[in-house]
Amino acid sequence: MDKPELTIEAIKSQAKIFAEKESKHDEPTLFGITDGKAVGTYLEHKFQDYLKAKFDYIEGSSAKGIDFPELLVDIKVTSIKQPQSSCPYKSARQKVFGLGYSLLVFVYDKKITTKKRLAV
Repeated sequence: MDKPELTIEAIKSQAKIFAEKESKHDEPTLFGITDGKAVGTYLEHKFQDYLKAKFDYIEGSSAKGIDFPELLVDIKVTSIKQPQSSCPYKSARQKVFGLGYSLLVFVYDKKITTKKRLAV
């Protein structure tokens, strides 16, 4: 069975569904993890896997520098407690006129449940 092609609208709608599900999901593998980059990588990969199951698209990579190169969309994940960006502007021109691609930003608020040893 052929999967539909991924579009900007599909990314937006699926990101909303994914975020709502993840907000209710307890994750034992993130218990004790304090490195924001590890949490971000975990969520980016989980979202990519979620989309791969539903859509046909060319997956980006760190080497390509963008998660969805055909759509010019990149994923960023950051903590609400300490927002950060791994995507600094390379010039004043980018700061004024933009990056040249769109960002899908997931913001998380990680809480630890020590009794169950889960990250929520």
